[in-house]
Amino acid sequence: MKNEWLSLNKNINIKSKIFLDSGNPEETKEAIRLLGFLDGQTTNPSLVAKNFVGRRMYEIELLSLYKKIITEIFNLIPNGSVSIEVYADEKTFVEEMVSQGKVMNSWIPNAHIKLPITTNGLAAAEKLVKEGIRVNMTLCFSQEQAAAVHAATKGAKRGDVFVSPFIGRLDDRGENGMDLIKNIFEMYTTNNSHVELLTASVRNVSHLVQAIEIGSDIITCPLKTIKEWKELVMPAQQLKLESNLRRIEYKKLDLNQAWNNFNIHHELTDVGLAKFASDWKSVLL
Repeated sequence: MKNEWLSLNKNINIKSKIFLDSGNPEETKEAIRLLGFLDGQTTNPSLVAKNFVGRRMYEIELLSLYKKIITEIFNLIPNGSVSIEVYADEKTFVEEMVSQGKVMNSWIPNAHIKLPITTNGLAAAEKLVKEGIRVNMTLCFSQEQAAAVHAATKGAKRGDVFVSPFIGRLDDRGENGMDLIKNIFEMYTTNNSHVELLTASVRNVSHLVQAIEIGSDIITCPLKTIKEWKELVMPAQQLKLESNLRRIEYKKLDLNQAWNNFNIHHELTDVGLAKFASDWKSVLL
């Protein structure tokens, strides 16, 4: 089925894996129905909390329900990757993230544990990959953050580590998020990086098509964008891809440095981390 769908999009050379960005297994079913395939799925605390609006529960119950959701998704795409995000805020210690990651990794055999690109998140990733646990480093907004992910996870096999730049949130503040995808792709390709580039915060089909054309290893999309892509009738090249957004220039970085030598702070990472934590806490008693 996947080959049939790709052949319908022959105007663009599709090598990217397509993931669904959702915490709802019913949307997984719908995406598979629409495309005939799905290569994986990404979840996060905000997406999971959407399932329980108006409910309050203790954390042990919420984690049990999160596990149930992840298991349902796994049963729908057993050969794909499913990203499960640890709870973390600015105060979460490294060992807390490591402990959560180990538990979540035990839920299904095809997990990637999502960790924020913060000092503690990168330190946790460094520990987890050494134990053979796959990770997805999220809330990426800069090339230096992506460089730090490469440096922190050296020794991991290709496919064991994803980095997730959030392009839509850069667009929201007037920066061209697709430039960041191009820059990270160039940096990783030049340095033969083991890290796979996962384009996230995709807002529309234009984002999706541009990410495919750049060569992003993976693209994760909300169901809305998958529906729009499925209904696309014009050749991909006719999509309006030009942008008035500010350029993000490429930086030549030495990926052989220690990860903590890179400037990984980005205000949007702080904002995103706080939003995930707030949405998670909104369901808790």
